[in-house]
Amino acid sequence: MQPYLIPGAVLSVSEEIKKSRFITLLAPTCGVDAAKAFIQQVREEHPTARHHCWAFVAGAPDDSQQLGFSDDGEPSGTAGKPILAQLMGSGIGEITAVVVRYYGGIKLGTGGLVRAYGGGVQQALKQLTVSNKIPQLEYTLQCDYAQLALIENLLQQSEGRIVHGEYGVAVTLYLALPVTEVEMFGNKLRDLSRGNLQLAPISQ
Repeated sequence: MQPYLIPGAVLSVSEEIKKSRFITLLAPTCGVDAAKAFIQQVREEHPTARHHCWAFVAGAPDDSQQLGFSDDGEPSGTAGKPILAQLMGSGIGEITAVVVRYYGGIKLGTGGLVRAYGGGVQQALKQLTVSNKIPQLEYTLQCDYAQLALIENLLQQSEGRIVHGEYGVAVTLYLALPVTEVEMFGNKLRDLSRGNLQLAPISQ
Protein backbone atom coordinates (compact mmCIF):
# COMPACT_ATOMS: atom_id res chain seq x y z
CA MET A 1 0.00 0.00 0.00
CA GLN A 2 2.73 2.48 -0.94
CA PRO A 3 2.07 5.68 -2.94
CA TYR A 4 2.63 5.23 -6.67
CA LEU A 5 2.58 7.18 -9.93
CA ILE A 6 -0.46 7.30 -12.22
CA PRO A 7 -0.93 9.00 -15.63
CA GLY A 8 -2.15 12.58 -15.48
CA ALA A 9 -3.96 12.53 -18.85
CA VAL A 10 -4.40 10.61 -22.10
CA LEU A 11 -1.37 10.81 -24.41
CA SER A 12 -1.10 9.90 -28.09
CA VAL A 13 2.16 9.43 -30.03
CA SER A 14 2.34 8.46 -33.70
CA GLU A 15 5.23 7.18 -35.85
CA GLU A 16 5.70 5.51 -39.22
CA ILE A 17 7.88 2.40 -39.51
CA LYS A 18 8.33 0.87 -42.99
CA LYS A 19 5.07 2.40 -44.22
CA SER A 20 3.04 1.07 -41.25
CA ARG A 21 1.63 3.75 -38.97
CA PHE A 22 1.78 3.00 -35.26
CA ILE A 23 -0.30 5.16 -32.89
CA THR A 24 0.48 4.64 -29.22
CA LEU A 25 -2.17 5.77 -26.75
CA LEU A 26 -1.67 5.84 -22.99
CA ALA A 27 -4.55 6.51 -20.59
CA PRO A 28 -5.26 6.61 -16.86
CA THR A 29 -7.52 3.63 -16.05
CA CYS A 30 -8.43 2.68 -12.49
CA GLY A 31 -9.49 -0.98 -12.56
CA VAL A 32 -9.85 -3.65 -15.25
CA ASP A 33 -13.30 -2.42 -16.37
CA ALA A 34 -11.93 1.06 -17.07
CA ALA A 35 -8.98 -0.45 -18.96
CA LYS A 36 -11.27 -2.57 -21.16
CA ALA A 37 -13.56 0.42 -21.78
CA PHE A 38 -10.60 2.49 -23.01
CA ILE A 39 -9.43 -0.34 -25.32
CA GLN A 40 -12.96 -0.55 -26.78
CA GLN A 41 -13.07 3.23 -27.23
CA VAL A 42 -9.80 3.14 -29.22
CA ARG A 43 -11.16 0.30 -31.40
CA GLU A 44 -14.20 2.43 -32.20
CA GLU A 45 -12.05 5.48 -32.97
CA HIS A 46 -9.81 3.46 -35.34
CA PRO A 47 -12.17 0.94 -36.96
CA THR A 48 -10.07 0.47 -40.14
CA ALA A 49 -6.74 -0.28 -38.39
CA ARG A 50 -5.30 -3.78 -38.87
CA HIS A 51 -4.34 -4.32 -35.22
CA HIS A 52 -5.24 -2.83 -31.82
CA CYS A 53 -2.62 -4.35 -29.50
CA TRP A 54 -2.79 -3.52 -25.83
CA ALA A 55 -1.68 -4.08 -22.27
CA PHE A 56 -2.72 -2.67 -18.93
CA VAL A 57 -1.61 -2.37 -15.33
CA ALA A 58 -5.04 -1.47 -13.96
CA GLY A 59 -4.14 -1.26 -10.25
CA ALA A 60 -1.00 -0.50 -8.27
CA PRO A 61 2.25 -1.32 -10.15
CA ASP A 62 2.86 -4.35 -7.91
CA ASP A 63 -0.71 -5.71 -8.16
CA SER A 64 -0.35 -8.77 -10.41
CA GLN A 65 -4.12 -9.43 -10.22
CA GLN A 66 -4.89 -6.48 -12.52
CA LEU A 67 -2.63 -7.09 -15.52
CA GLY A 68 -3.66 -7.95 -19.07
CA PHE A 69 -2.34 -7.90 -22.64
CA SER A 70 -3.24 -8.93 -26.21
CA ASP A 71 -1.35 -9.33 -29.51
CA ASP A 72 -4.63 -8.84 -31.42
CA GLY A 73 -3.60 -10.95 -34.41
CA GLU A 74 0.11 -10.11 -34.45
CA PRO A 75 2.46 -13.12 -34.01
CA SER A 76 2.36 -14.38 -30.41
CA GLY A 77 4.65 -12.47 -28.05
CA THR A 78 5.47 -9.64 -30.48
CA ALA A 79 3.05 -6.94 -29.26
CA GLY A 80 1.11 -7.40 -26.01
CA LYS A 81 4.04 -8.69 -23.95
CA PRO A 82 6.52 -5.99 -25.05
CA ILE A 83 3.88 -3.33 -24.31
CA LEU A 84 3.22 -4.83 -20.85
CA ALA A 85 6.97 -5.08 -20.16
CA GLN A 86 7.37 -1.34 -20.79
CA LEU A 87 4.40 -0.50 -18.53
CA MET A 88 5.65 -2.72 -15.71
CA GLY A 89 9.16 -1.32 -16.03
CA SER A 90 7.86 2.24 -15.70
CA GLY A 91 6.56 1.76 -12.14
CA ILE A 92 3.34 3.55 -13.14
CA GLY A 93 -0.02 2.12 -12.03
CA GLU A 94 -3.61 2.45 -13.29
CA ILE A 95 -2.39 2.75 -16.89
CA THR A 96 -3.50 1.23 -20.21
CA ALA A 97 -1.55 1.32 -23.47
CA VAL A 98 -3.14 0.62 -26.86
CA VAL A 99 -0.97 0.57 -29.98
CA VAL A 100 -2.97 0.93 -33.18
CA ARG A 101 -1.31 -0.33 -36.37
CA TYR A 102 -2.31 0.70 -39.86
CA TYR A 103 -0.49 -1.87 -41.99
CA GLY A 104 1.62 -0.42 -44.80
CA GLY A 105 2.35 -3.58 -46.77
CA ILE A 106 5.90 -4.29 -45.54
CA LYS A 107 6.40 -7.05 -42.97
CA LEU A 108 8.60 -6.12 -40.01
CA GLY A 109 9.47 -9.63 -38.77
CA THR A 110 9.12 -10.66 -35.13
CA GLY A 111 12.09 -8.61 -33.90
CA GLY A 112 10.88 -5.56 -35.78
CA LEU A 113 7.40 -5.91 -34.30
CA VAL A 114 8.73 -6.21 -30.75
CA ARG A 115 10.83 -3.05 -31.29
CA ALA A 116 7.91 -1.19 -32.88
CA TYR A 117 5.36 -1.99 -30.18
CA GLY A 118 7.70 -1.85 -27.17
CA GLY A 119 9.58 1.17 -28.53
CA GLY A 120 6.41 3.14 -29.21
CA VAL A 121 5.26 2.68 -25.62
CA GLN A 122 8.75 3.50 -24.30
CA GLN A 123 8.76 6.81 -26.24
CA ALA A 124 5.23 7.66 -25.11
CA LEU A 125 6.07 6.97 -21.45
CA LYS A 126 8.89 9.55 -21.63
CA GLN A 127 6.34 12.22 -22.57
CA LEU A 128 3.64 11.21 -20.10
CA THR A 129 2.63 13.57 -17.32
CA VAL A 130 2.19 11.70 -14.04
CA SER A 131 0.85 12.41 -10.58
CA ASN A 132 1.33 10.69 -7.25
CA LYS A 133 -1.51 8.52 -5.95
CA ILE A 134 -1.67 7.85 -2.24
CA PRO A 135 -3.83 4.77 -1.55
CA GLN A 136 -6.52 5.16 1.11
CA LEU A 137 -7.46 2.77 3.89
CA GLU A 138 -10.91 2.56 5.44
CA TYR A 139 -11.72 2.50 9.14
CA THR A 140 -14.71 2.71 11.44
CA LEU A 141 -14.72 4.99 14.43
CA GLN A 142 -17.35 5.19 17.19
CA CYS A 143 -17.73 8.48 19.02
CA ASP A 144 -20.13 10.79 20.83
CA TYR A 145 -21.77 13.76 19.13
CA ALA A 146 -19.59 16.06 21.25
CA GLN A 147 -16.45 14.58 19.64
CA LEU A 148 -17.52 15.11 16.01
CA ALA A 149 -15.94 18.55 15.63
CA LEU A 150 -12.61 17.23 16.94
CA ILE A 151 -12.67 14.32 14.45
CA GLU A 152 -13.66 16.52 11.52
CA ASN A 153 -10.81 18.88 12.34
CA LEU A 154 -8.31 16.01 12.45
CA LEU A 155 -9.63 14.63 9.14
CA GLN A 156 -9.12 18.01 7.51
CA GLN A 157 -5.49 18.09 8.68
CA SER A 158 -4.90 14.54 7.39
CA GLU A 159 -6.72 14.92 4.03
CA GLY A 160 -9.08 12.15 5.14
CA ARG A 161 -12.84 12.06 4.70
CA ILE A 162 -16.04 10.64 6.15
CA VAL A 163 -17.35 8.10 3.62
CA HIS A 164 -20.54 7.40 5.54
CA GLY A 165 -21.95 8.09 8.98
CA GLU A 166 -24.57 6.33 11.12
CA TYR A 167 -26.08 8.72 13.64
CA GLY A 168 -27.98 6.88 16.38
CA VAL A 169 -27.59 7.09 20.14
CA ALA A 170 -23.85 7.16 19.43
CA VAL A 171 -22.13 7.94 16.12
CA THR A 172 -20.41 5.38 13.87
CA LEU A 173 -18.23 6.93 11.20
CA TYR A 174 -16.73 5.18 8.17
CA LEU A 175 -13.51 7.01 7.34
CA ALA A 176 -11.07 6.93 4.43
CA LEU A 177 -7.51 8.01 5.28
CA PRO A 178 -4.41 8.33 3.08
CA VAL A 179 -2.10 5.44 3.98
CA THR A 180 0.68 7.94 4.73
CA GLU A 181 -1.45 9.73 7.36
CA VAL A 182 -2.97 6.81 9.28
CA GLU A 183 -0.35 6.59 12.02
CA MET A 184 -0.32 10.33 12.74
CA PHE A 185 -4.15 10.52 12.71
CA GLY A 186 -4.43 7.55 15.11
CA ASN A 187 -1.88 9.04 17.51
CA LYS A 188 -3.56 12.46 17.57
CA LEU A 189 -6.96 10.86 18.03
CA ARG A 190 -5.76 8.90 21.06
CA ASP A 191 -3.97 11.89 22.58
CA LEU A 192 -6.86 14.33 22.17
CA SER A 193 -9.50 11.85 23.38
CA ARG A 194 -7.27 10.54 26.25
CA GLY A 195 -7.40 7.06 24.73
CA ASN A 196 -11.19 6.92 24.33
CA LEU A 197 -11.28 6.98 20.52
CA GLN A 198 -9.79 4.10 18.51
CA LEU A 199 -9.73 3.44 14.79
CA ALA A 200 -10.98 -0.02 13.76
CA PRO A 201 -9.72 -1.21 10.35
CA ILE A 202 -12.27 -2.40 7.80
CA SER A 203 -10.91 -5.55 6.15
CA GLN A 204 -10.13 -4.69 2.53
